[in-house]
Amino acid sequence: MANKIISMSKIRQLLRLYAQGSSKNKISNILNISRNTMKRYLRLYRNLGLPPEELDKLTDVELDKLFGLSQPKPVTEKQKAIYEYCPELEKKLRKPGNTRRRLWETDYIVKHPDGYLFTQFTCYYAKWLRANKPVMHMEHKAGDKMYIDYAGKKLHIVNPETGELKEVECFISVLGASQLTYFDATESQQKEDFIRSCENALHYYGGVPLAIVPDNLKSAVTKSDKYEPTINEAFGQFADHYSSTVLPARAYKPKDKSLVEGAVKIIYNRVYSKLEKQTFFTLESLNEALRGLLEEYNAINFTNRTYSRRKLFEEIERAYLQPLPSKRFILHKVQIVTVSKYGHVCLTEDKHYYSVPHSYIGKQVKICYTQQQVLIYHNYLCIACHQRNKSPYGYTTLPEHLAPQHKYLALWNPEKYISQAKEIDPAVLELIERVLVKRQHIEQSYKSCEGILRLSEKVEKEQFINACKLALDYQQYSYKQLLEILERRQYKLKQQEDASSSEAKIIPLHPNIRGEAYYQ
Repeated sequence: MANKIISMSKIRQLLRLYAQGSSKNKISNILNISRNTMKRYLRLYRNLGLPPEELDKLTDVELDKLFGLSQPKPVTEKQKAIYEYCPELEKKLRKPGNTRRRLWETDYIVKHPDGYLFTQFTCYYAKWLRANKPVMHMEHKAGDKMYIDYAGKKLHIVNPETGELKEVECFISVLGASQLTYFDATESQQKEDFIRSCENALHYYGGVPLAIVPDNLKSAVTKSDKYEPTINEAFGQFADHYSSTVLPARAYKPKDKSLVEGAVKIIYNRVYSKLEKQTFFTLESLNEALRGLLEEYNAINFTNRTYSRRKLFEEIERAYLQPLPSKRFILHKVQIVTVSKYGHVCLTEDKHYYSVPHSYIGKQVKICYTQQQVLIYHNYLCIACHQRNKSPYGYTTLPEHLAPQHKYLALWNPEKYISQAKEIDPAVLELIERVLVKRQHIEQSYKSCEGILRLSEKVEKEQFINACKLALDYQQYSYKQLLEILERRQYKLKQQEDASSSEAKIIPLHPNIRGEAYYQ
């Protein structure tokens, strides 16, 4: 091509042959350059007026400056205007919904009616990005990082009764060195679903990388910061359980996790497109379909490569992953509360109250709870452990947590009094049961039962049982009435009645009694 810029070595050969008296045709044939290109360089050489000896002493850089080969072209006013607009364009593209086409139509061309058309507009913006936003090639070490993100496009499941479409999230993770990918569908991006998906990914890989690189979603990062972001406590506990570290990507810096960003785009083409014509009624059926596509995706060879993600993982990365712990992570929900003056804390999710040692009354504690267990901490020390009870407005109390003057109250319960009464006599049991039913407030009945059973220890058993029977006959179901019967010895009347009734049943022997034979 005429006037094409040639290498510096060819320029030196051209000038040396010309100085030796070679013809232009010969030089053109030897160096394989066009005559017009050769004439251009010879014209520049003659204008410099330097002897060949001086030119040989110059370095390539100095020779380049003399010939003006690398001199930048002058910038036009139109180019200057678009380069000044590029920083503003970059900021606006960060906002959701903004695209280059939309900003060109609604902003750039409005401000610069004589500006570039859309194709040149994007070319100059790409050129500005290359000059001002250099990209560093990242070398990924085996077993070092796992990059995680959610796909922007949602998947759907259908309500079989109403036909309503419900959007679900698609979680995606990628290992750095092998790019082995994992994805599944979850109901939300909440920490429970997020942590469970991360855990499923680690078990799919069969090991744990040294670090996990999430986006700045709230389930992973409570507060983003350029230097020291605040990690979500639950996600931090998850990472500790698996002996890994959380390294959040910088906000608005997708290139910090470019691998997973690229995987998202590929999954749109290779996975989402295959699900378009299928209908799923449950999250489980959707995930079952995704598992099949996942293996297919990881088994496909890389472009222009003879190996797949799965093969590369088995060869270079699996051996460098840390082993999985023996048990899965149990997610603890956390609540900060102050111990009430009654020595209990309220788990607001269930509206249920749990006891703590009375010495912590008025102090702030942390409740960590799962589906089965409630643990209460103060200054990192576990001060109470309870089985979770979801009955609202109920109390779970351990006697050892109560103050000494309150411990006896914990022993009050109807089963206790019924059991003690049953051991004495059925009449005592009946009286206790009637006392428990009669009282309007349960504590009143407990106090009455306590008093009645204490009386059994102060009098003889037979006297006590007869007193209870007499109270039942009089329908007097109280401690005071029973005490009055015992003090007035009214139970003796009952003994006399029982004795007379038993005597009436036995017919004494007497000579005046004829007997049944007399009447035959």
